[in-house]
Amino acid sequence: MSEELRFRGRKREGRHRDTWDPFQLNPVGAEKEQKKTCLLVLQYCVAVFVGLAVLVSAVVAKGSLLVLSALSSPKSLRNEKDQQFYMLMLVFCLVFPNFLVFLKSLWRCAFKTFVTPNLKTMALICVIESLVSLGTSLLVLVVMPQFDILTNLFISGGVCIMSAVLQIIYRLQRENWKILFPICSLLLTSAGYCLLGMDYYIREASHVDRQKKDCFYYVGLGILSSLLVSLCWWENTMQAKNRMKNILAELDGFRDFVFVISSILRILVIGAVYLIYHRLIIKSIEWKDFNLSGDGGDILQIGLVLFFLQAFCSAACHWFGVVACKINAVRMSFALPLCFTGPAVLGLGLVLFLTQAERFVSVDAKGIIAFCSNLHLVKDKNTTNVVLLEMFRSICRTSLNSHYFQWPFAMLVLEGVCMWGGFVTCTYYVWKIKVQRIERTSQLFVRRLYESAFIDLSLLLNTKMKLPKAQTNENQDELQNVVIYLCATMWHETYDEMLKILTSMFRLDRYRGDPKEEHKDSFDFESHIFVDDAFMTEKKTGKRLVNEYVEDLIHVVTEVYRVFTNKEPDDVSIIETPYGGRLMFVLPEGNMLYVHLKDKSRIRNKKRWSQIMYMYYLLGWKGYITKNPQKMPRMDTSRESLISMDGEIFLLPQYDNDNKRRFISDDNTYILALDGDTDFHPKAVVLLVDRLRMYYNVGAACGRIHPTGMGPMVWYQKFEYAVGHWLQKTAEHVFGSVLCSPGCFSLFRGSALMDDNVLKKYTTTATRGAEYVQYDQGEDRWLCTLLLQQGWRVEYNAASDAYTNSPQEFKEFYNQRRRWGPSTLANTLDLLHSGKETVKRNQSISSLYIFYQMFTVGSSILGPASVTLMVAGAFQFIFKMNGAIAIIISCVPPVFYIIICFATKANTQITIAAIMSVLYAFLMTASFFSIIGDMVVQGTFLTPTGVFLVSMAIMYMVTAILHPEEFGLIIYGLMYFICIPSGYLLLTIYSLVNMNNVSWGTRESKEEGEQKKTQSVLCDKDCRLCCWDMKIQITQEAENAMLQQITTFTTQKMPLLQITNNQTQPQAASNPEPQDKPELATEKAAEAKTPLAGKNKGAPLKDKGDSAAHSVDSDDDDDKKSTRSNSYDSSESDDDSFMNPELEEMEDIPVSDWVEPVKEEFLKKLTYFNMKRNLQAQIRYTLRNKNQDDVVEDLILMLTDTLNIRLSKAGPEDILAQAEIDELQHELTNQARHILKNNKMMKLEKRVKRAIEKTLSAPQVQRLDEGEKDFWDKLIERYLTPISDTDEHKKRVSKELKSLRNKAVFLYFIINVLWVVATFFLQLIGNDIISIKIPKYSEEKNETEYLKVEPLSLMFLFSFAVLLLVQFLAMLYHRVYTLIHVVSYRGTEKDYKPKEPEDEEEEDQIIENNYAVSLHSEDFQL
Repeated sequence: MSEELRFRGRKREGRHRDTWDPFQLNPVGAEKEQKKTCLLVLQYCVAVFVGLAVLVSAVVAKGSLLVLSALSSPKSLRNEKDQQFYMLMLVFCLVFPNFLVFLKSLWRCAFKTFVTPNLKTMALICVIESLVSLGTSLLVLVVMPQFDILTNLFISGGVCIMSAVLQIIYRLQRENWKILFPICSLLLTSAGYCLLGMDYYIREASHVDRQKKDCFYYVGLGILSSLLVSLCWWENTMQAKNRMKNILAELDGFRDFVFVISSILRILVIGAVYLIYHRLIIKSIEWKDFNLSGDGGDILQIGLVLFFLQAFCSAACHWFGVVACKINAVRMSFALPLCFTGPAVLGLGLVLFLTQAERFVSVDAKGIIAFCSNLHLVKDKNTTNVVLLEMFRSICRTSLNSHYFQWPFAMLVLEGVCMWGGFVTCTYYVWKIKVQRIERTSQLFVRRLYESAFIDLSLLLNTKMKLPKAQTNENQDELQNVVIYLCATMWHETYDEMLKILTSMFRLDRYRGDPKEEHKDSFDFESHIFVDDAFMTEKKTGKRLVNEYVEDLIHVVTEVYRVFTNKEPDDVSIIETPYGGRLMFVLPEGNMLYVHLKDKSRIRNKKRWSQIMYMYYLLGWKGYITKNPQKMPRMDTSRESLISMDGEIFLLPQYDNDNKRRFISDDNTYILALDGDTDFHPKAVVLLVDRLRMYYNVGAACGRIHPTGMGPMVWYQKFEYAVGHWLQKTAEHVFGSVLCSPGCFSLFRGSALMDDNVLKKYTTTATRGAEYVQYDQGEDRWLCTLLLQQGWRVEYNAASDAYTNSPQEFKEFYNQRRRWGPSTLANTLDLLHSGKETVKRNQSISSLYIFYQMFTVGSSILGPASVTLMVAGAFQFIFKMNGAIAIIISCVPPVFYIIICFATKANTQITIAAIMSVLYAFLMTASFFSIIGDMVVQGTFLTPTGVFLVSMAIMYMVTAILHPEEFGLIIYGLMYFICIPSGYLLLTIYSLVNMNNVSWGTRESKEEGEQKKTQSVLCDKDCRLCCWDMKIQITQEAENAMLQQITTFTTQKMPLLQITNNQTQPQAASNPEPQDKPELATEKAAEAKTPLAGKNKGAPLKDKGDSAAHSVDSDDDDDKKSTRSNSYDSSESDDDSFMNPELEEMEDIPVSDWVEPVKEEFLKKLTYFNMKRNLQAQIRYTLRNKNQDDVVEDLILMLTDTLNIRLSKAGPEDILAQAEIDELQHELTNQARHILKNNKMMKLEKRVKRAIEKTLSAPQVQRLDEGEKDFWDKLIERYLTPISDTDEHKKRVSKELKSLRNKAVFLYFIINVLWVVATFFLQLIGNDIISIKIPKYSEEKNETEYLKVEPLSLMFLFSFAVLLLVQFLAMLYHRVYTLIHVVSYRGTEKDYKPKEPEDEEEEDQIIENNYAVSLHSEDFQL
């Protein structure tokens, strides 16, 4: 920490040498992101844990199956009854995975989209599945009981033979030499089968364990069954080669239904093999033997334990294997443990044999033969000893027990080595496979089903050889490139709020890096900020200028640029547009930032229309020109200052991005919707991109929104947001789809927004009362409703964190929720109303999910009545009053507030609500302790209220523990609890009664008429003298003639400002300007003494004496801003000096009044202090390789000295004339060439020259492309013309809104009153007549007492508890997959490392983007 303080101190001292104002902001999060050590440790720990879980579960599953086969063997020491039961357990082991697949597929067919299958394709699949099931059944139920445990372990490796054959036939290897792997696999497996036959031939010839000749039938049957089992993974090779592309693509549509049928067939085949062989052929089944009463307890215990171990561990191994692939630990946690499962089982068996064998025979038995001959004498009923006994008995059936010679045992070992080597070489591709983050399971594995009998081989052989992308089946391992448009909408944000969003955009720019270079996350991005209400009309001159919010935004951009680069913005362009204006910046790494300034007199304002504006621009217009390259705007080749700091690309970034878009589909075009105060990190964006990239049907994804701010209202919202995300959003994500992706931080897929009935319908202008509520009060929820109704899925990622400001005042909070509440209800009811159609279209939404949403809506509607009854319970316990009277008293405040809301204005309603909220908070505190007291009095917490409170506390505590980074939010839970009446009773009443008010409610600005009225007031004071209230107001019209003459005289003395089209400011006596204050006159006189400053002194936007940039809302602001420096020269020659020579032909472009003040703000980069700092930063960045440090320091030292000498007479805030800039540039270039020549680094000359040019470049005024201008004109005309409603329309809408309000209030009122009345009459009837008795044991009376609870309250509490339990279980499921995603990201996130030295020859060349190279001349032909 001390080193960091010293480092910042040294940087500040360096700035202080050049200016008296070296102080700067350093926004939180501007430093480079670093990998946290704890997260790295967590990543490795998770990978190790998953790898061990895969290995242990595979070993247990495989070992359990081998033990069951040994116990069910006819040659075991068990009787026929025991063998019959263990054989039945083997059948259950084979049936269990098929049963799981049947349930999952049936669920998806019943509650998801059902596609009618193709009968031919389904018949083919069913035939193959039946053959595989036949092979598995024969091998496990017929062959393996006849073999010993070691042979059974080795023979399973032969199931890879068909995969090896297909790999050889189709030549699937990318490198020709890799065909040796499947050839070796085929040879080794064949050799293993040959050794198997030879081994049993020798056993029969040497009479090992009285081996008979029928063993050869089982050997042949084992080989045949292995071949049938190897058909199981035929899709892997076929899908990798795309030979059966059409069939497999068609199969994906109805795979669930096929699995339902095939799983039933597989179960039937297993049962048929079991019955035919054991009942009809060997006749070992006796139905009476299945009665396990009496001595059958030990048999039942052993069999069931082995079955559950095998079934559970095989399923766990499959799941952990999927997790290992998704966290990018394929080698360490997947391939390695599975490949060594067989050797681990063998090693474990040998260890048990060597350490436990002496427990079963006497010490006198020497040698393996004596040991085996004495095993049949052991009669131990201990369950553990039975398992070990049968394992050792099975080992004794090998050649180790030969009386003649034991060398054939080596053949069995060699057989195992061949079989193991065969399947390892067959699955060699798994070690080299490339897996993306959170890869879909269907893209990782060919089949959903796993073979529990061969769990290790099943997972390896089921892994796809190549990972085709969803819906495309393209054979590529790399991520598909995507383009992300960051779109932030601003509406009167403060300076600090703007600082957050700009810092976040700059962080993403640093994470992405140079757009001409590839990035490991394969994405490009542009940043767009849409500023609503960006202009104001200056009262005195009538000019249309940018307002104070735009001024703040410009200052924020400049400040953040300084923090990230220690310099001013390089490439700044100012463009007039039909909707207002546009500022264009090149971010430090070369990505683009556009600031769109909306004039509400030209285009509709508010957030929804800004969203329509950027969706049509980015998806409609840009998508159109990328599909028609000849429509692309021509690049302005006259501009020298191009991109970033190093200046290596001649293609401007905005054109480069459009060219890249040509190769990116709409499916891979994303829009990140942001608010103007959102704070996020690159990780949050990448995690959302992962969801859309991997799942094609995901139309939108949102992250975890954290409210920021201070005060009790923010504390309440922190816990409210936490509960909403922890439980509600996770439940929506798991059981169906998220209903609302908040507009402050959500990623949308371009093709989803462009779908039918989405964007087009989103442009609908509200004309009826209900439409105003649904469309304009919660635009983000309505947009998500449109996506869901079209079949798209909306997801939630809990690890994608974003922070946004929340209302800190009670009034602002109530007004915000007044909009959200009715909008949420309207959109949810719209979705429920179209439930049947939505279920048909949307695979993520089922009938059960619709029912779940109906239940949640019903619970929210009954919220006021529930809170009222809760308050009644508090009254009843605290004041010992009758239950019916308590209900009556508790209903008084809500009824009183309803009357208040109908009778008074909104501000009065909020004030009374605040007072009542405080009173309710005291009552809820008493209620909290009353519940605890009730449990103490009753002597148990098993009362309905007690159980509910305790379970809620435990559930929230566990939930908080599972969110360790947010655990501290649990302390706000008490605040949330005591505010329940305010949030669920008073707020509901307020929002319903004020539903007819469709104003925004937050960040509202005054109407222009009110602004003008305020501006005309010169003095407005409220005075109190004794008991008299006096109001003094002086207006513009009442000022005296003397004051007007003075101000007119002063105005005539002030210089005039000329703009680029040589038009002067309109000056009239009717628009006088106030006289300069004495201190300003003194300052101007001082400036006149310095020729350099007197000619080219640039002033900030806020420093205009003509009030060019002050807010029209506040007279206090006028007073503050009038004390600042406000002079600049307006001569034609001086104005020309601001322009770059290359843009002289653009001087005839007519520009609006707002352009010149904005341009002058950016001209501050040409001050002495900024030029010196910019030059140093440009040189350091341009020559940032490690081997160029010496020449960099020489250049900085010499060029800085040249600047100091050349500008010795200039002040730190003076702006140079263009002629002086040209002369200075020539001098610096010559000096740099001399330094490079002395250092023998002339190959860097072009780069250094470009760095100097960029340092001295001025902001540019550009003309909008004619094609784009025509687009904006037509878009505004068609969709975005400012709304001007007639009085008749306003009256009609107001009437409709009031009618809608009355209906909603009546519906809510009736439902809640019915609930309260029902409870009231149950209280009157009494608990003795209608009640549910809950037993309670009393120690004092030594008898059982009963608590009497009314059934209505109990059922409501029970249903609400069930809802919370369902959400809690969904949260547990979601937490696991969130952890998987986070660990996967941490293993692949970008690491900020110093750039390594590059090839010097390449550095001298101009490197063009790969996409730009593909442009052809015919692309630009009309």
